[in-house]
Amino acid sequence: MNDRRGEAFHAILEAKYARIINQISEVHNISVEDAMGIFYNSPMLPFLEEGIADLHCRSDKYLAEEIWSDYKSAQYASTTAPSSNSVSTP
Repeated sequence: MNDRRGEAFHAILEAKYARIINQISEVHNISVEDAMGIFYNSPMLPFLEEGIADLHCRSDKYLAEEIWSDYKSAQYASTTAPSSNSVSTP
């Protein structure tokens, strides 16, 4: 019986993932493929998969915005970090 519940939970999560990806795509006017890349590379994904803090209970819209916010923050950090090429030595 436990195995069947695990399978059901996994199926429900997969459907939730699809809705989150679609939400990211539609709200931010990007392709579904780009939204998938953002979602599956999100640091939040392992927390969703493991059910940590019951994130899977949050709304699709909320999770999509959190994932987008993490993505934009990471983008900003990578563009503002000093590169090793720009450091001059005396």
